[in-house]
Order: sequence, then C-alpha cells, then structure tokens
Amino acid sequence: MTSLATPRIPRFLSRAAQRIWANRWVYVFLVPTLLLFGTYTVWPMLSSLAYATLDWNGLGQRQEFVGLANFEEALSDPLFWKSLRITLVIIAVTVPIRVLAALGLALLLNNPRLPFARLFRTALFLPVVTTAAIIGIVTSLVFDPGGGPVNEFLVSTGLVDQPIDFLGSSSNALPTVMLVHTWKWLGITLIYWLAALQTVPRELYEAAQVDGAGWWRTLRSVTLPQLMPFLVIIVLLTAVETMQVFDLVQTMTGGGPFNSTLVTEVYIYQLAFASPSPRLGYASAVGVLFGLATLVLVTVQLLVVRLLRHRGRQP
Repeated sequence: MTSLATPRIPRFLSRAAQRIWANRWVYVFLVPTLLLFGTYTVWPMLSSLAYATLDWNGLGQRQEFVGLANFEEALSDPLFWKSLRITLVIIAVTVPIRVLAALGLALLLNNPRLPFARLFRTALFLPVVTTAAIIGIVTSLVFDPGGGPVNEFLVSTGLVDQPIDFLGSSSNALPTVMLVHTWKWLGITLIYWLAALQTVPRELYEAAQVDGAGWWRTLRSVTLPQLMPFLVIIVLLTAVETMQVFDLVQTMTGGGPFNSTLVTEVYIYQLAFASPSPRLGYASAVGVLFGLATLVLVTVQLLVVRLLRHRGRQP
C-alpha cells in the first residue's frame, strides 16, 4: 500500500507565514489604510494609464482606442513643454529661497533664549495649514491694482507713480505667484530644519563652548556640518512639493495672462475640464508624462544623495 507524501513547504515560506500570523493584528489595522490608498492613489494612476490610450472627452460613450497617439501629440505640443518649463522655473527659483530662508529662520528660532519663539513658529506655519485656494483668492485682492493694499502702499509712499498690475501683466504674474507660493510653504521647510537641528548632539555645543568658539565658529564647525546629511533630503521634499502648485495658480491667475503662469497641472485641468471640447484621454497622457518627469527629478536627486554619501566615505 502506497502512501501519499506530504509536500514540504519551503522554510522561508514557513517563516514568512509565522511572521505574518504573529503580527496579524498589525495587518488587520493596515487594511483600512491600504483600501484608501488603493482607491484614491493606485486606482487613479492605473486609470490614467488606461485613459491615456483613448480618444475620449470624459462624458460620452464613444471611447476610441488610439494607442500611443496621445503621447506622441503631447511630446510635440509646445504648450506642454512651455508648462513644464514654467514648472521647472518655479522649482529652480523657489526651492533654494525656501531652503536657505527656512534654514536661517530655524537657526534663529532654535535659540532657547529667543523670546516668543513658539509664537513665531506658529505664525510662520499658519499659511501651511491654510487652504491654498483661499490664499490665492485673498492675495489676488491684496495685489489688485484697483485698490489693493499693496498698490495703495506703494503709491502713497511714492515708491511707484502708478499702480502695478502684479497678476495681469505677463512679466509680473509669475514672480508674484512664486512669491506667494514661497511664503505659503516656507513653514513646512522650516519644520524640516527644526527637526534636523534636534539631531545635533548637545555635547558638541558644550565642547565648542569649552574650546572658546563663538557663535559663528560654532555654526560653521558644528551646526552646519551636522545638518549637511539632511540638506539633499530637504531639497528633495521641497522640490516635489513645489511641483504641486495647481490650486494656488488656478485661483490667482488661472494660468494667464497669455499662459505666462501655465504650470503643467493647470494645463492638464484645462484640457480635461475647462475646455469647450474636453479631451480626457489627451489630458491623461499629459498627466502621465508629467508624472514621469517628476519621477526623473526624484531619481536624479536620489542619485546625487548616493554620490555625495559615496564621496563622504572616501578618505
């Protein structure tokens, strides 16, 4: 009489099953987060890839499969490249300003002897938690050439002879948007630097004080070298955040005047929803290309981080 041999389970699978069972409640509590992440992040990404291959206005039943035609059209679309260039200009200008200004403020606010330091931190962080659309509407009124407080101040003090059209001029609109964007998100970069400052060992400051080092020498020889490992990470986080400027630009300028503030996110919105003849399939293709551009930016920065770490290990 023959007996059936029981199949042997590989050891690594057995150990994995034991680990999962031992932490089963962890996975149970992760289920709601995974469901929300899959519904609102993974599924829209996959849907965009599918829509990008269709000629579809997003409303009717007619959905014609066009393959890669939308991507080919986007790569030859001058407006797409212009919107991407404007987005990169915003990153190139605002990211260094945010990182350096936030670093200076963090060094100042990290001083325990500074009075009202917590009040200043809260005041600088308030714009971060304020809805960007509200800030866009309010700042549009603030910079209004027909009675806005900024122009009233400039004219009344004699700094200018006539009101400046901050948002209606193609030469002034983008710098104004970048100024407001920097002010709104400065607080989050400040929080990054304040968190990084907490990692500097107190013993290093005490040793520098014993050696008679002043404020500037301590900053140059102790604080800044300890913060350098965080610099690229903070720049990376700030750059990725800066690419998401849709709500602020849409409420302040709508991409105008003459497409001078047409960032890629606003261009996608116009193609999909604000056009008289919406093109959801083409807008999805532009969105996929914009996502790939973001991925390339992040990858380049990660490679820079790895290169700097590799050089730092070399004698």
